[in-house]
Amino acid sequence: MSTYPENFRYTKEHEWVRVDGDTGTVGITWHAQNELGDIVYVDLPKVGAHVAERGSLGSVESVKAVSDIYSPVSGEIVEINDELTTAPEKLNHDPHGEAWLVKIKLAAPDEIKSLLSAADYQSYIGAE
Repeated sequence: MSTYPENFRYTKEHEWVRVDGDTGTVGITWHAQNELGDIVYVDLPKVGAHVAERGSLGSVESVKAVSDIYSPVSGEIVEINDELTTAPEKLNHDPHGEAWLVKIKLAAPDEIKSLLSAADYQSYIGAE
């Protein structure tokens, strides 16, 4: 099991966000990729798209299933991780690092307050 970075905030749907200024970097958690198994495809939104908090951000396809990705925050997509289009398996190796999904210019920074801390997330998945 991986450790969950303290400077990230987490959703109960297994996404994370790391805020730097007015931008949030979003990804899926170690737990999510572990449950999915071998990831074979990632569908991400286009730069410039607007996403709502808890709205669909795209999907991740594994050998087991296709799972929706939900945005932990609302805002505008300012960057996507293009590497994942040709190497989706990176999500299985480094979901909290190089395999981030998108960067979002935050529309409502206070949304972060409703997300789980690393300790709360680890308690949540331990109880799942």
